[in-house]
Amino acid sequence: MAQLLKQAQQMQQQLAAAQEQLAAEQVTGSAGGGLVTATMTGQGELTAVTIAPAAVDPDDVETLQDLVVAAVRDASRQANELTASRMGPLAGGLGGGMGLPGL
Repeated sequence: MAQLLKQAQQMQQQLAAAQEQLAAEQVTGSAGGGLVTATMTGQGELTAVTIAPAAVDPDDVETLQDLVVAAVRDASRQANELTASRMGPLAGGLGGGMGLPGL
């Protein structure tokens, strides 16, 4: 039982370290060939949106709105992939024969 608790504590420490690393990492999504970019942390927090002056057309606001949404979605997809790559191996160990319900 002591070994099981030790493994659980180690896994908890690894998960916490991975979450801290994700908070520090950033991904950038783009749309319109780079006219609009969105930057997020690995945890999915939007930190910046950049819009090139060429993307701003007062007569076509809808296109700019679509580009912003597309850039944010791209960044979100990248953040999710980063999270999966960092947390996946750790989360996979949760059900590793521990015999605990819900894990």
